[in-house]
Amino acid sequence: MQLPLNIRWNAAADLERFVAGENAEAARLVAQLAEGERPAPALLLHGPAGIGKSHLLQGACRSVTGRGGLAVYLPFEQLLEHGPAMLEGLERAELLALDELDALAGYEDWQDAVFYLFNRAYESGCALLLAARQPPAQLPLALPDLRSRLSWGVVVEMLPPGEATCLEILHQRAGERGLELPAATARYLIRRVPRQLPGLLELFDELDRASLAAGRRLTVPFVREILSARLSPGGDTPSQT
Repeated sequence: MQLPLNIRWNAAADLERFVAGENAEAARLVAQLAEGERPAPALLLHGPAGIGKSHLLQGACRSVTGRGGLAVYLPFEQLLEHGPAMLEGLERAELLALDELDALAGYEDWQDAVFYLFNRAYESGCALLLAARQPPAQLPLALPDLRSRLSWGVVVEMLPPGEATCLEILHQRAGERGLELPAATARYLIRRVPRQLPGLLELFDELDRASLAAGRRLTVPFVREILSARLSPGGDTPSQT
């Protein structure tokens, strides 16, 4: 289902590309849901920003639509300005992926609309895949019935990636671009910048461009030069989004 909205979509969000690491259980449950299994009324993933929740939700939608099903991805931070009437009829989809539930705080009309959408989806057999930074009981929602509904299904906490997972993600990104990333360089990089995936991957993209421009390989000395330049007066610090 295509909504007439400019929703930002991660073109790399594919379940097969997701490096699960510490979040293998979340990845397994999402894959089951995308394949049509319904172990519970809903699956809710919670954890800090930048650990792959949106990747899994978008990947599940891509998997469902790839086999001819109907899936809808709704990132609430991008949608609140459009009004909750847009949720009408979405329970006809096979899968509803509701992202950024925290953004509903302070929007009681949206909370009511999501509550009734949840009920309609449950009655119609539509799968619900949800994501938030906090577990349902801690979400800053004024509607207790909505928090209750969000707790009906399976609730899984997602964890930040450890060093081994970050290394695997960096090597995956390098391999997809045909880049040689020595193990020593990858270890040097993740031990000297904040281990948060958005910032780490943004920095890797910068190193890729710098390597191409300079005609140099991604060696430890070259990466050290780039990091030193970023941290020098007037330079940029590593992103911590």
